[in-house]
Amino acid sequence: MHSAQVILQKYWKHKTFRDPQEEIINAVLNKQNTIALLPTGAGKSVCFQIPALLNDGVCLVISPLISLMEDQVNGLQQKGIKAIAITSKYNSNEIIQAFDNLRFGNYKFIYLSPEKLQSEFIQEKLSQLNVNLIAIDEAHCISQWGHDFRPAYLKIALLHNIYPKANFIALTASATDLVIKDIAKYLSLKNIQIFKKSFYRNNINIEFVKTDNVFEKLKQFLVKVKEPVIVYAGTRKRTIQIANFLNHHGFKSAYYHGGLTHKAKSNVLYEWSTEIKPIVVATNAFGMGIDKANVRLVVHLNIPNSIENYMQEIGRAGRDGKQSFAYLIYNDSIIFESETFLSKGMADTAFCKTIYSKLHENYQISKGEFNALTHTFNLQDFCSKYKLPILKAYSALQCFENENIITLQQNANKRSRLKVLVSNRYLIDYENRNPKLETLLKVILRSYGGAFEQYIAINENALAKKMNTTKANIVQLLQRLNTDKVITYIKASSNSDIKFLVPREDEFVIHSISKNIENRNHTKKTKSKAIIKLIQNNKKCRNIQLLSYFGETNLKKCDSCDVCLAEKKRNTSIPFNDIANNILSLFIDNSSLEFDEILNQIPADRKNILKTLELLIEKNSIRLTSQNKLEKVKHG
Repeated sequence: MHSAQVILQKYWKHKTFRDPQEEIINAVLNKQNTIALLPTGAGKSVCFQIPALLNDGVCLVISPLISLMEDQVNGLQQKGIKAIAITSKYNSNEIIQAFDNLRFGNYKFIYLSPEKLQSEFIQEKLSQLNVNLIAIDEAHCISQWGHDFRPAYLKIALLHNIYPKANFIALTASATDLVIKDIAKYLSLKNIQIFKKSFYRNNINIEFVKTDNVFEKLKQFLVKVKEPVIVYAGTRKRTIQIANFLNHHGFKSAYYHGGLTHKAKSNVLYEWSTEIKPIVVATNAFGMGIDKANVRLVVHLNIPNSIENYMQEIGRAGRDGKQSFAYLIYNDSIIFESETFLSKGMADTAFCKTIYSKLHENYQISKGEFNALTHTFNLQDFCSKYKLPILKAYSALQCFENENIITLQQNANKRSRLKVLVSNRYLIDYENRNPKLETLLKVILRSYGGAFEQYIAINENALAKKMNTTKANIVQLLQRLNTDKVITYIKASSNSDIKFLVPREDEFVIHSISKNIENRNHTKKTKSKAIIKLIQNNKKCRNIQLLSYFGETNLKKCDSCDVCLAEKKRNTSIPFNDIANNILSLFIDNSSLEFDEILNQIPADRKNILKTLELLIEKNSIRLTSQNKLEKVKHG
């Protein structure tokens, strides 16, 4: 049997483990349930991947993001290790085939989202696999005290019923003691080994910089850095604004946010990772799974939602171990904006009750009635109809989803799709009869392959650009082709699917969740106050403040943050008064002195003596004679 060391060297090309990877791997191999709290970039995935390779069977990995799963699967496949992620991209037949491959094809890893795990069909397929280990990535998502709470994480414990003998490993890069307790509680873990590594990163200099001219300060920092940079901004609009500003001033940058298409995101990631555009300006959608070793600078131009978020985001700097920097640029307006945005997006119990009532009214569901149908839902239309603030309404809907009152499947159809229904011969004949549509059809067939065999995703904006027309005109032409049954055109929709999970009981339902609503709001406020307090406290070392938040006790000043640097500067300030007094005392016994005579008799740095002489001349305490000597000025 291979050892963990041999596997590490064979697949990862490393001779030694980082602390405490080997201890965690040994605990997992000894069938102990394990919680590993390791900072961003500390190599969490190795802690479950190596034990899985050392045992027979498959490792089931629960992970929150498709991009994160795909990154890990690609990484394993490049090492020659068989792995697969079952995502929404798979239809039923493809899922069946994938599970057959998992059973008979010597696969070692299957990645699933916690939402996918809730499918009874998936659970049935999972029960046919020999699973030796269950890994829960980003495990802080299970706790309402965590910064990325996902209600589906609360149901992962059902895996105990499917695999009673499998052990669990839960991994996270940021969790307080409260979150760790929740991880153990909601995963129903017993016989637990908990591993914590200090969050302290001695190669990251943390500085909080207050300024009225945020963009100018950003430019000053970027001029000094030649390697990749991440600039975090609070909103999608802001990312575009900042990226445009930087490009205008000669910096090669791109913007990234959750509203971009998959292709656009991939292009930004490619240009950033290859350093064609070494600066990416992003919302916090640019996060999990980003693993570039030489990020030299992370800049925040917004206030993160929590200290946990902040630590994860700055942890993307300096993974190669070289000196790196994390700057948070702020002013009073940015802090006020952050606090206002939080309050605007927070739904209290009374507001949730209003939304609950309006939701049922919207679908004409009477009190006491249970409607099990899936309905089409458009948040913007709903808020417009009932004159509701959109951010608060969305927050209330998230709350209902967390409490299993509704399910809300967002963006069910993000991309427009089409399929050609006619033969190639018919298509040529149709084009001859409809010259206005001929150009569009040719552009589609040149730009996208496979349209005769299957549905293909298209981009109306891209087609409009190629044809030098408007998106509205392209949509009109596609609808005409759909009417003529030449193609089937399914237009992208911002609609969601909403489903009610309980009968309508306004008072009972709201009363049963009111405590949880207020607790969540309290948590959000507490986390927001904690990060603002951190920013505004310029008296205590930033690292001591950060590590104290996570319950660490072995605290020392970092000597590199803005607070420590300011203290150093105060302690090593130049004693110009002492130097001046020493210089003036020389004139008690000397009417005039040459520069070198003064320099040789004063015990101080040459530059500081010359600077003091300049100041004394400016104050008319001494003067330069015509013989190029210095003498004391007699007053009165």
